[in-house]
Amino acid sequence: MPLGLILGLGRAMRRKRTSSLDILSSKRAPRDYYKGKNCKSTGFHTRKGGYVVVSEKLPNYVVPDLTDFKLKPYVSQCPREVKTADNTDTSAT
Repeated sequence: MPLGLILGLGRAMRRKRTSSLDILSSKRAPRDYYKGKNCKSTGFHTRKGGYVVVSEKLPNYVVPDLTDFKLKPYVSQCPREVKTADNTDTSAT
């Protein structure tokens, strides 16, 4: 009996966990446990059930000015061939 207990403890010590996120999953937790997806909150809940959004917690996207930019944002799935001055000078030999 003591030998089996010692072997069991040794096996438990050798078992490796891949990361701390895998330790508790929703299947091994209580029924109302929700793990989430590592999202940050954008505000806080009030005592009366409301929600206050904090502007410092909102994401701030910095977009450059693209007024005189050559490329267009849309790429077609079936592109047409466009003849340009660079394309017409080269020929396949």
